[in-house]
Amino acid sequence: MNRSTANHAPDGEIPEVPEQPVAERSVPERTAPREPFDRRLARAVQRVTASALGPYQTAIIRIGFSLTWLLFLLRELPHRHELYGPDGPWSWEMGRQLISENSAFTALMWSDSGLWFEIVYGLAVLSSALLLVGWRTRAMSVVFMVGVLSLQNRSVFMGDGGDNVIHLAAIYLVLTRCAQVWSLDARRAAREEREAAEAGEAGEAGEAGAGLPHRRDVVGPLLWTVLGGFLLAATSFADVTGSAWLLVLMWVLWLGQALWWLVCRYAPGEPRTLLDVLANLAHNATLVVIMAEVCLIYATAGWYKIQGSRWQDGTALYYPLKLDYFTPWPALSDLLGSSGVMVMLLTYGTVLVQVAFPFALFNRKVKNVLLVAMMLEHAGIAVILGLPLFSLAMISADAVFLPTAFLVWLGVRVGRGRDRLLRRRRSGAVPEQDRTGEEPVPRTLVG
Repeated sequence: MNRSTANHAPDGEIPEVPEQPVAERSVPERTAPREPFDRRLARAVQRVTASALGPYQTAIIRIGFSLTWLLFLLRELPHRHELYGPDGPWSWEMGRQLISENSAFTALMWSDSGLWFEIVYGLAVLSSALLLVGWRTRAMSVVFMVGVLSLQNRSVFMGDGGDNVIHLAAIYLVLTRCAQVWSLDARRAAREEREAAEAGEAGEAGEAGAGLPHRRDVVGPLLWTVLGGFLLAATSFADVTGSAWLLVLMWVLWLGQALWWLVCRYAPGEPRTLLDVLANLAHNATLVVIMAEVCLIYATAGWYKIQGSRWQDGTALYYPLKLDYFTPWPALSDLLGSSGVMVMLLTYGTVLVQVAFPFALFNRKVKNVLLVAMMLEHAGIAVILGLPLFSLAMISADAVFLPTAFLVWLGVRVGRGRDRLLRRRRSGAVPEQDRTGEEPVPRTLVG
């Protein structure tokens, strides 16, 4: 027989009643009210119009494609006359007949003189180098596009597949704001903002004579004036230049830049905001087009491979390994081709990665894994098959899908490596941060 605790309590004391466990009640979860569709739409529109998305991705695309084209032009410098010049098998008259049929743009049709060819080739090299470091990026992107189209459309049979990717990227880059980071333009803009802030603080403090004078940009207007002269010449040669729509695009860019300069100088208020919105829309739309282009390249390549019998039986990779043209390292090609299992795995793996990549964009982790696999595949093509520029062009196109955190980390690492290299070259010079004891500030690729 159980007794209560009161029976065991000493006289005069109030017995403690043990707390009884409270049964858990099933309380219905309160779900947050779903955000109305119009608010979500407004937030999305604000994000697209208020900023240029993917600044690091577009910067790495700019660096990758300009570097690829620059390396190609420098590599073929001794053979430039045979590839695109007057000594090539595709003569100037044959090129003119082709241009009259396909209306492809090329400035080399203006004249068949060797001097004009050297000028165009030199401008192509110079614009690639300046676009690489991001100096006057908007103007250099236009000159870069003209150089790429002029040389490639002059001799359409010169290339290894990567030239088609560079051809498209050269047109896309002129519509992007690809100099927001990792460029000399970004460093100059940051310096001007810092000077303006210091001048404003000094003015608020009431210091006599304080404040830095407004630095007037002379190089930019002069550069665009020179480009306007070339554009007038291109318009006068419209019957032999090629595509009319490309001339219209260049005129729109030139007039838009002139309007931008006038607004920034005389109406920096709401008109400047409106132009910023339009520039951001063009940038973001072009970024989506670049992503779609990369997906189409891999999807079409993968589905065409599926239809081939050699790709179906897993032996397609074996045959290029036995061609002298694609074997810069014969011993390595023989070693790889001697393993049937390795050939089969690489053949099927190539098809699987290319077909699956567009669908992997819906899952970030899977996308990153396949992205690494594709970049390693192109690196292998560069080494084993001897196609480094094609591989570099494709890796540059793949970089549009790289995570922002990785690109920021990469930029910091490259900046620190550059600082260490410069520090070693200095003889006895002590860096400023070492003298003051401050931590070094992470830097970008160029400053």
